[in-house]
Amino acid sequence: MGAIITLSLLGILVLYLGLFKAKSALLPVTLIGLLIALGFELALWNGDAQPLYNGMVIFDNFALAFSILCIVTTGLILLLSKAYFSSISNNVAEYYCLILFSLTGALMVSSYHNFAMLFIGIEVMSVALYILVGIRKTDFGSNEASLKYFLMGAFSTGFLLFGITLLYGATGTFDITGVRQYLIDNPQQISPYFYGGVLLLLIGLCFKVGAAPFHFWTPDVYEGAPILITSYMSTVVKVASFAGFLRLFSYVFVPLHDFWTPVLLVVIIITLFIGNITAMMQASFKRMLAYSSISHAGYMLFAIVALGATSTASIFTYAIAYSLSSVAAFAGLILVKRAKGSDQFIAFNGLGKTNPFLAFVITIAMLSLAGIPLTAGFIGKFMMFNTAMQDYHIVLLLLAVLNAGIGVYYYLRVVVHMYFKTEEGRGEAIILPLSFKVVLATTVLLTLVIGVYPECIIRLL
Repeated sequence: MGAIITLSLLGILVLYLGLFKAKSALLPVTLIGLLIALGFELALWNGDAQPLYNGMVIFDNFALAFSILCIVTTGLILLLSKAYFSSISNNVAEYYCLILFSLTGALMVSSYHNFAMLFIGIEVMSVALYILVGIRKTDFGSNEASLKYFLMGAFSTGFLLFGITLLYGATGTFDITGVRQYLIDNPQQISPYFYGGVLLLLIGLCFKVGAAPFHFWTPDVYEGAPILITSYMSTVVKVASFAGFLRLFSYVFVPLHDFWTPVLLVVIIITLFIGNITAMMQASFKRMLAYSSISHAGYMLFAIVALGATSTASIFTYAIAYSLSSVAAFAGLILVKRAKGSDQFIAFNGLGKTNPFLAFVITIAMLSLAGIPLTAGFIGKFMMFNTAMQDYHIVLLLLAVLNAGIGVYYYLRVVVHMYFKTEEGRGEAIILPLSFKVVLATTVLLTLVIGVYPECIIRLL
């Protein structure tokens, strides 16, 4: 709980720093606060995890692992923020504050033990993002994205709340252990309300993770939001949402596995094809990443339908690989768009010659997202496919492999533009600030280390 309290107080402190015009202190104070929160989480590792605060939260290794990943990813994203936020606004304290509050909600979602805390965590995480997406008040694209995100988010919250209400009506408790015990004690007398509640929760959570056919908000919101906010949404928010998703379906609803699995399998297949085919048709690098994030939601859902001893390790490894690659890709996009004024693929033409280091990092990020061997992304996809293959027909696996092949095509498009196409015109020279060099080097190094030696992650869980 120390991390959640620290981040909450840190968000308030950052607001006061903005009020007193201490602009230069915002990033250092925020990063120090994140390190303190990280220390609280690490101190609880392998501890005696018991539900706290009347069973509202639990800080087991599952919750701690995903919380640590969210904190570290947020730190990497904020290292990119100093020059970026200053270039789009004179008042940047609000950016840091809202990101910290959203991160607080993400930690709640990762560690909930009660449906009330799940709902509070999702809302705290989401409400801050409704503002961040539309924080550029003079940008009509940002305003439209914020409105779409708010409306779709409110719509999905209705499904989530109605599902929780039906489960409470059937079981008389919000505690997830109590709900699980109800299923174990009454295998033949489960209320019809319970089945409806499970389906509504499934729909609500699919909205949050951007799974098709509940993905309509994702590409427009990701495109309209500031690039740094898009990188936060596609990594931290998605990782936290999947942590909540996995805890609910791998622990609470396991006795009803045969009921909700066919529904989720249909969602996975639709998600993979819609995400990959639409990503293949894009001319914008940012929009391609937005659509590809839909397909990655489909891959991560494999760990939920194929529940087993390796499910947590599989989805956690995939989440690490996806987060590292996405942060590197969005960092490269920020630099290219700042210099060229465009996020189209043609803006990357000739980058391999003009900036070899940046081109190399983006290449590794694309290879990892595509699942090429010796990268973390390959290990993540391999673990997902291996988990799914143990329980399901080979046809499902072949469909997933087919979609992975489509992903290789559109991810390598940017590599082709960087190394095999000539730069059109002369934009500004791409200058890498020290903070960008640190983030790019860290992400590419970790991507390669995990790809070569995945045991360093797998053994944690």
